[in-house]
Amino acid sequence: MSTSVTLRGNLTRDPEIRYSNAGKPVVTFTVVTSRRFKNDTTGEWEDRDVSFWNCATFGQLAENAAESLAKGTGVIVQGNAAQQEWETKEGEKRRSLKVTVDDLAVSLRWHPAKVARSAERSKDPERAENPFRDEAPF
Repeated sequence: MSTSVTLRGNLTRDPEIRYSNAGKPVVTFTVVTSRRFKNDTTGEWEDRDVSFWNCATFGQLAENAAESLAKGTGVIVQGNAAQQEWETKEGEKRRSLKVTVDDLAVSLRWHPAKVARSAERSKDPERAENPFRDEAPF
């Protein structure tokens, strides 16, 4: 069973890109989420409810993620989460959370980002040169 989730956190490592036997790109990465607060006693910032989320995405989104993201990048992830269970060679039971990513964005909460449009996104050469043209598309 899976459930829809939206995560805001940071990448713990650079995204890893692989290709399926059919040549489709697959990218995996891990996002750490937590609640951050200032301790009134010490005056220091602390993290609570720290969770690590294993994420995977496919196709064009995977290629864009591999090209655009790096360890430490703040991201917003939307997808479906499911718990995976397995047993180690020593017989210990383990669990982890895995998110199949439907959409992914860089978080602008703490840092600016520069967005570049891909010209191959449209077959219409005029649209590729000026994706924000004024006339209505219909």
